[in-house]
Amino acid sequence: MLKLASALALLLVGTAPLLAHDMPVNADGIKWGPVPAVLPAGADMAVIAGDPSKEGIYVLRLKMPAGYKIPAHNHPTSEYVTVISGNFHIGMGDKLDETQGIELTAGGFGVAPTGMNHFAWTTSDTIVQVHGEGPFAITYVNPAEDPSKK
Repeated sequence: MLKLASALALLLVGTAPLLAHDMPVNADGIKWGPVPAVLPAGADMAVIAGDPSKEGIYVLRLKMPAGYKIPAHNHPTSEYVTVISGNFHIGMGDKLDETQGIELTAGGFGVAPTGMNHFAWTTSDTIVQVHGEGPFAITYVNPAEDPSKK
């Protein structure tokens, strides 16, 4: 299991956009940076509150282009996702299958319970807010699909 903590530690060196905001912030004040290597390249991330690499509540946002895919994976803690904008699809299972799952649009909400294999993809430019109990960790069902191993 690869923890986001190690990826974030490497990414945060000299990369201010992923630092959590200390004060309330409007959407146009969020500072974005590339996702860490534990997620497929091509998306941006911003830590809104907390520290996903440590114990405690964290809130982050992912900004993904149309056609972005996250292969089947699971987490040691439940993951809560709220769609801010766009079309976010989530399905449960051991392999990404675009014929399965549900499309969530702005305001939609989903939960991936502890240890449940799930996958996701977008069909438009999409922003989601993810929150949960840290430390965040991700395990890909098929280790060959783990982007950090490429």
